[in-house]
Amino acid sequence: MGTFSSIEEAREHFKKDRFASSTGMVLDELTDEYAVCSVELNENHHNAYGGIMGGAIFTLADLAFAALSNNNHQPTVAQQVSINYLSSVKGTKLIAKAYMKKNGRTTCTINVDVTDDTGRDIAQFIGLGYKL
Repeated sequence: MGTFSSIEEAREHFKKDRFASSTGMVLDELTDEYAVCSVELNENHHNAYGGIMGGAIFTLADLAFAALSNNNHQPTVAQQVSINYLSSVKGTKLIAKAYMKKNGRTTCTINVDVTDDTGRDIAQFIGLGYKL
């Protein structure tokens, strides 16, 4: 494993990401190559039109990005990120899987695919991390 000695240590660390934690987002898996985070959706995740808020989707992707980038080098912060929303959510759970695209000396590029529990592609997030 990377900078975290166990997934339990990583989970404890990311409990300090209070916004993600308070909205039910959890770290499910963490290796040197990928991270998986998820959230069970409830009425607090909905926007005024009844869909899932873009900010909730973004936050889940950002948590997966943070877990993977900081497992490879701590601390790493987001330098630039982008997200493309692909489809509306039909399921009751969101899953974000982050993959290391490039791990350089001072930066890393991580792709995060967000799906729902029906298998629907919800969003694609790309983050550039800067290693402090």
